[in-house]
Parts: sequence; C-alpha cells; structure tokens
Amino acid sequence: MHFQAVDTNAAIFEIDQNLDRLVHNIELLNYLNPLNIEVEKKRFFASKYTVEPQFKYRKIKFSPFKLQRLFFNQRLERIEDDDIRRLYRDIIYEYSGLIACIETIGKGKKFYYNNLKVFGTPKERDVENARFILHFADENEGEAMIPKYNVKEAQAYFEEFGKRYDFDFNIKQSNHISAAAMVLNASDTMLLKKNHSFCKNQIEVLANHEIGVHLVTTHNGKSQPLKIFSNGFVNNTETQEGLAVFSEYMSGNLTLSRLKELAHRVIAADSLIKGYSFVDTFDLLFNQYKVSKEKAWQITLRVHRGGGFTKDFLYLTGLKKIYDYYQKGEDLSLLLTGKVTLENLPVIKKMMDMGLAIPSKHITDSYAKNLNTNTKLDFILKNLK
Repeated sequence: MHFQAVDTNAAIFEIDQNLDRLVHNIELLNYLNPLNIEVEKKRFFASKYTVEPQFKYRKIKFSPFKLQRLFFNQRLERIEDDDIRRLYRDIIYEYSGLIACIETIGKGKKFYYNNLKVFGTPKERDVENARFILHFADENEGEAMIPKYNVKEAQAYFEEFGKRYDFDFNIKQSNHISAAAMVLNASDTMLLKKNHSFCKNQIEVLANHEIGVHLVTTHNGKSQPLKIFSNGFVNNTETQEGLAVFSEYMSGNLTLSRLKELAHRVIAADSLIKGYSFVDTFDLLFNQYKVSKEKAWQITLRVHRGGGFTKDFLYLTGLKKIYDYYQKGEDLSLLLTGKVTLENLPVIKKMMDMGLAIPSKHITDSYAKNLNTNTKLDFILKNLK
C-alpha cells in the first residue's frame, strides 16, 4: 500500500511538471493589451467619441493547436485521488480555453465567446449589486485623490513598501498596459504605466493590491511543492482579485469612488452581452453614468480589448465573497497559499495533509488589523446580494 501512495504522488508531480513547462506560453494579458493604446485614444477623443478604435496586438509565439494537444496528452488517470485528479482535469480545460482566447484576440465575437467559457458574464444579481453601489452619493475624498505623483515617485513608494515582505520583485515602466499598474506572475514583475499621474490614495491602493496580495500569492505559490499553486487553479481570478481589493479595504484605502469604479466595470462587462460596441459602452458610462472621459475610456478599453473581455466583473463578486468569508472569522492565510480559489479550500487542506502543500510563507500585512473607518462601505458590502 505504501508503494502505491508514493507512486500516485509521483504521477501528480510528473503531470504538474509537464503542465508547468507548457503554461509559460499562455500569459493572456501579455497578448491582450493593445500595442497602440495611446494613438487610438487620441483618435477616439478627436472624433468626439464616435470612431471605433482599431487596436493592434502582439503576434503569437507558439502553435495553439500543438500546445492544446500537449495539454490533453496528460495521463490523468494515473492520479488516484479523485479530488486532485479533478483539480488537474479542470485546469487543463481552463488552459485550453485560455489558448483559444489568445488564438482569437482581435477576432471580434470569436474571442468574446472563448472569453465567456473562461470568465463567464455578470448575472442579473451582479448588475443589481453594481446599481445598488451607484445609488450612493459621491463622498468628498479630499487631498488624497489629487493626482500629483509621477511614475518615478510611485516606483520609489512601491520599492519602500515592498521591504515589508521577505521577497524580491522587479518594477518596470511600460507604455503598453491598460491599467496604472499590473503584476506579471511569470516574471515576478510589477509594471507601471509610464506617463501616468498617481494620487496618494491610488499609490496606497496599488501597493496593498498588487504587492500585498498578487505578489504575495505569486511568491507563496512558487514556494509550494506543486507548480499548480503558482500557475493558478481554475477560476482563480475571482478569489485573487477579491483578496486584493479586500486588502485595500483592510488597509483603510478602499473608497466609495473605488467601489463605484468596480461597479462601473460590471455595467461595462454586462454591456458586451447586449451587443454594445466600444462607442456604445463608452457612451453608456460617459453620458448615462457621468463617469469622467478618462475613466470611461479606461473601463471601456479594459472590457472591449481583444473583442470583449468580461474578467473585470469578477472584482466585485470576489470582494463580496472574501468580505463574507472574513466576517465569519475564517482563515485568510489558506487563500494566500498561491493562485488558489475559495471553492478549492477542501482540496488545499487535503493536499496539506498529504504533504503536497505547505502553509503560506508570506501573509498580506493589511489582514492583521482592520483599518477601515468608512461605515458606509461596511453597510454596502454587507448588503450586496
């Protein structure tokens, strides 16, 4: 019996290693961020928001068909444990879906339908939650919201903030990202948008979100015996972004305007299923929801890139799930073990018992103490459906 156990673990490690070698090609966001954002933005604004942007994307550096075949070649029947076998089976289907997404970037509805298989679309309840948040009157958020820091000053802050954690990471500046900052998991890099002007609140939000959670889970994932923890469980976006926004909340940096931004993303993602074009979604945000033109551009770009990308609605659903989990007094450190999900907590515990996973090395420091003082945010988060 003992030999069999060793054998089944050997199969898990072998398949895990194989998938790790294959997955490095498929960092979706690498391919999804348009190369000509600034040019198209100027053209769009010059046209008084009437011309559909024509985005250009990176060329694919691999054969999608060959890569799909290699994923499906894995002999999963050799993994004896049903839960762990299911975990790997689901991840192969998800990677296959991501390859299909990359293959169809810029090909309109084809990409959108592939994206739906991986990320889903907002449900009516999600849209109602977004509208509920948007009913609240804006708050005066003061000095902290005035953009006055350039990218160099922001970078210095992030370097200093990173010293709280016992790991190294790179910070690079880029013109080719659609967010103010993002983390590339594979190369352990925090990318900052070159000509962006940051306000104090945004710098603190990004530090707690990108470094405090995304880089923490990257490093915890890399310290695990199995690579699936750093490459990511199925549907890990929702849990990961939920944890990251929850870190903004716990550090006292989540604002009503940030929550409204997440709500606007849900509304924008929902507009895709209604067949809205880029111009239509922008118009909805700018004219109906009175979002500033810069923000409306930003949110519309994020959901329309590639041909329709719904991932952004998961920030709000993820935040609600993590908030409720925390309110029940549950252990957040289990969710920091890598790019994992709430839904797979029983499997993570089982893997720990089997010696296939270890507790989180690094813990998001904002989780130690709740510094949120905005009672309205608590009222909203408690009342989301």
